[in-house]
Amino acid sequence: MTAETAVPAVTSFAALHHRPGEPLLLPNAWDHASAAVLAARGFSAIGTTSLAVAAAVGLPDGEAATREHTLRLALTLGSEPYLLSVDAEDGFSDDPGEVAELAHELWAVGAVGINLEDGLGPTARHAAKIAAVKAAVPGLFVNARTDTYWLGDGVETDTLRRLDAYRQAGADGVFVPGLTDPGRIADVVRCVDAPLNVLYSPAGPAVPQLADLGVRRISLGSLLYRRALGAALDAVANIAAGRVPGGTTPSYDEVCALERSVSARASANSTG
Repeated sequence: MTAETAVPAVTSFAALHHRPGEPLLLPNAWDHASAAVLAARGFSAIGTTSLAVAAAVGLPDGEAATREHTLRLALTLGSEPYLLSVDAEDGFSDDPGEVAELAHELWAVGAVGINLEDGLGPTARHAAKIAAVKAAVPGLFVNARTDTYWLGDGVETDTLRRLDAYRQAGADGVFVPGLTDPGRIADVVRCVDAPLNVLYSPAGPAVPQLADLGVRRISLGSLLYRRALGAALDAVANIAAGRVPGGTTPSYDEVCALERSVSARASANSTG
């Protein structure tokens, strides 16, 4: 990302969180091809998913094992013509300075957003990470995640206390995965002065209802990756049973074209 393009890109990404009644639907990719096909469908902003990054290399998710793999994926995707937000688990460190260094590296390769989760650890520690990131890279959109519903009992007072602390530390948006009850979503929207991000659940409210509740960002998390794995299993089962597999199947040439476009841009950048 160049100095000339950084500010407009970040401004437009933040603006996507401030459209009443029109939340940002953020699909999460796991490699260049998945991001490219999503961008081709019209998504101007794309996130990454830590589960897929970890699973692709046989490492555990959520255990700070994939810092370099996350950076490598951001380097691959950061120069593409869409806005990139990176799922960075808890920043891969308890040291706020090290998390800020990671954020700066992500910014340098073109990311405009970062997702940082607290894992139900100390509120003050997570707030310190957020503050350090915003001090080091003020333009990076920090989406502060609390796991009170994802890993805990979903106590609303604890959720609101954590979100308020993260907002005070400088978070641009807040994220509560596992929050699906419409009444509780509305409560968080009303009580927190920041765009609320929820994780889409097939068993929860649909996108139009989430929009009506005031949600400003809807992430798909690892859902698309897990669906892709499921589609592969369904396809091989159908083939083994003598049936033609259904669903959308890009052609060999279409997939190759995605990579040729990267090579062409890289060549143009190296000669330009």
